[in-house]
Amino acid sequence: MTASSVPSVTSVVNPLFDLASLTKPLITAPLAHAFLDLDADRRFALGFHARETPLTARQLLCHGAGLPPWRPFTGESVAAQLRRTVAGHALLREAKVGEATYSDLGYRLLAELVEDETRVSFARLGAALSGLTPAPWRDAPEQMPDGPDAEAWRAAEPELVVPQPDAHLPHDLNARAGMQGHAGFGAAAGQLRAWLKIWSVQWAPRMCVETSKEADGSIWGLGLRVAHFGSGRFAELLERIPLGMPESPWVIEWPIETLDQPAPALSAEPGPPSSWWCHFGFTGSALFFRPTDGACLAVVMHRLGPEGILLSANELRARRWYILDRFTAKLGG
Repeated sequence: MTASSVPSVTSVVNPLFDLASLTKPLITAPLAHAFLDLDADRRFALGFHARETPLTARQLLCHGAGLPPWRPFTGESVAAQLRRTVAGHALLREAKVGEATYSDLGYRLLAELVEDETRVSFARLGAALSGLTPAPWRDAPEQMPDGPDAEAWRAAEPELVVPQPDAHLPHDLNARAGMQGHAGFGAAAGQLRAWLKIWSVQWAPRMCVETSKEADGSIWGLGLRVAHFGSGRFAELLERIPLGMPESPWVIEWPIETLDQPAPALSAEPGPPSSWWCHFGFTGSALFFRPTDGACLAVVMHRLGPEGILLSANELRARRWYILDRFTAKLGG
């Protein structure tokens, strides 16, 4: 059973997909594991001189450093930017040290630490490691309307112009503006599969270490998060996949909009941990890994609905559910 047996429609030969936040587990986390002492205190090196507790790469990897989810990329340091109070959007909320709060800022800091350690640009290192493609891209992915980061940008920096769309730059506003570590890489399906063959053996197992928890009990490791059971949660589908299948890794390519069916209602709280770990990208792609046998599955897609409309969170979950339901049902026999 291979991904090619799942029906799909391809309008472009080997289209490029904007991987968005999949840059975190596929590029930034491996580089951090390769080059950084995960437990060294970095608060002073990163400008957090008033911070009372250590700031480590381990905390940054598991989103437990107490950093807010997001700030606009202005070119100033994260520490300097966080000295200003901002509000007006959920992405600008505060966070607690020790409690996982998904943060793009933490992965920006990891990229900066890696560059300081190696004296090589993050984009060059990431491309050399993975074979994936850093922006700017020669072959443009499908373009999508701006997401909620545009509203957050205007709330935080009303006098700073929002980065304009560019077909050869990422959808993510901060990546367009020059921020690294959280997003900014793209790949065609075959290109991604070639990297996953290495990543799933050499790097992913290091990320599957329970390290921090979100307020709702969701578990984060050192670059990936646990896929929990529960209504409408993807672990319910992934557990159909038998152990030890030699075809892994799979990359399911779904480059255009489909007439999706609604997904089951999402449980309010995560259920028990499954054997799978995962990560998601805002632009649609998703990544799943099972350390028990090294099984690895990625979905690459564009977050587009009819007439080029950006899918809502529920519509995107339904699209992923539709794809994974069909694939895992056939794979599980």
